[in-house]
Amino acid sequence: MVSELVVDVQPKEITIAVLENKKLVELQKEKRDESYAVGNIYLGRVKKLMPALNAAFVDVGYKKDAFLHYLDLGAEFNSVLYYQKLVGNKKKTPQVQKMKLQPNIDKSGSITDVLKVGQEILVQIAKEPISTKGPRLTAEISFAGRFLVLIPFIDRVSVSQKIKSREERARLRQLVQSIKPKNFGVIIRTNAEGKRVAELDAELKLLMQKWEDTSSKLSKARAPALLYEETSRTVALLRDIFDPSFEHIHVNDKDVAKQIADYVGLIAPNKRDIVKLYTGALPIMDNFGVTKQIKQLFGKTVTFKNGAYLIIEHTEALHVIDVNSGNRNKSSLGQEDHAFAVNVAAAEEIARQLRLRDMGGIIVIDFIDMIKGEHRNDLLVKMQDFMAQDRAKHNILPLSKFGLMQITRQRVRPEIEVATSEVCPTCFGKGKIKSSLLFTDTLEGKIDYLANKLKVKKFSLHIHPYVAAYVERGLFSLKHQWKKKYNVNLKIIPDQSLGFLEYVFYDKDGNEIDLKEEVEMK
Repeated sequence: MVSELVVDVQPKEITIAVLENKKLVELQKEKRDESYAVGNIYLGRVKKLMPALNAAFVDVGYKKDAFLHYLDLGAEFNSVLYYQKLVGNKKKTPQVQKMKLQPNIDKSGSITDVLKVGQEILVQIAKEPISTKGPRLTAEISFAGRFLVLIPFIDRVSVSQKIKSREERARLRQLVQSIKPKNFGVIIRTNAEGKRVAELDAELKLLMQKWEDTSSKLSKARAPALLYEETSRTVALLRDIFDPSFEHIHVNDKDVAKQIADYVGLIAPNKRDIVKLYTGALPIMDNFGVTKQIKQLFGKTVTFKNGAYLIIEHTEALHVIDVNSGNRNKSSLGQEDHAFAVNVAAAEEIARQLRLRDMGGIIVIDFIDMIKGEHRNDLLVKMQDFMAQDRAKHNILPLSKFGLMQITRQRVRPEIEVATSEVCPTCFGKGKIKSSLLFTDTLEGKIDYLANKLKVKKFSLHIHPYVAAYVERGLFSLKHQWKKKYNVNLKIIPDQSLGFLEYVFYDKDGNEIDLKEEVEMK
């Protein structure tokens, strides 16, 4: 399997697409001013205690107070409070290695036993704000790397359960135990399997530096304050999914490309040259076939094989997916085998959709009814196999007697939503537009205005691919006529993300020239 990463950097948003054998399997969208991301560490202030929930609401600067449950304080919470006290009493930042760890808090204790209103506490974002809810917090501070996770205030080493070899688990545990600082815990991740001590030691030092930078800000901070910001989602995604099968990482921004190349060079020096700066004229997502796949895969109805399709509905409490066989071609298979074949294909597409949309919570799937018990069992095994590549924690239940499969999937970020229907760019929802035959006259009028009124002589015009083909057809194309008539340097760029009669002008530096105007239709 060949994996590729396509990164589209725009002024307000970064879009990250993961392709496996050219098929889109993950899509991440990140606002460039995004805050309160998972992994960020804050000095928060307790605003309200809720004994009935055994939880507290904490002000971290978000418009809604963040939620912190007693069980998310962590057993070592007394040591965190003791460290904060040391920081307040000393001019120099104290070292965790030299402090005495405090007794663990009572697992069955009450939030009112350890916190009080107005108290400042060190917290980390465990779940981003979703819908009307504020962030979910944890007081167990951690710093994730590619091979290791560093946890201050505990003194133990844990190994990922996915590392099956007993000898390898023992080797890694002994190795990390010998290099980790006192009073710091380490979780050894699956990617650490087979790694040498030098690689693990280098990452451990990097994670320790992150903690020291965070703790040094603690003495001067006043709640609410951001102490540590997680790496950009592009780098964070790479950290979690990067493996030798990655062949290309395409980025259309020089600075972000350098940032990614530096990170890849750090974790896999021999792979640094897979990061490529994209400088083509076409939008990067169009060039790699991502835009078309997005329009195909997002929306209520998703077609997947031989006319079969899924209906995906979202509610506040859960997601519902209905599998339909559609108008399939006749074959020699009987009804039962047909149903099983469609359900297996649907299971593969559903596993892809869960990753792609980052759907979380409860997912209920209504498969086509099957009578045979072995088919029902085989479908469960197939779904487990298809979801094996999913990094989010999930649990799959067997088909119920009603033919429903229930899946729970971890959700730490809002679900990805992409609007596949478009508001008409020429009538703005009124339902009436100028004749499409006159569209090229509109474009010529805009070019005339740019050249003669604004004195812009070098620019590009992004239009729908069908319109672009019409404008550039023939030896004496419309494009050729416009360039000669108005003495301009004009580039026509086909853009799949635009509507049929939509257009966007850009200057030579890539900045949009706003020439759109809404005309009331009568």
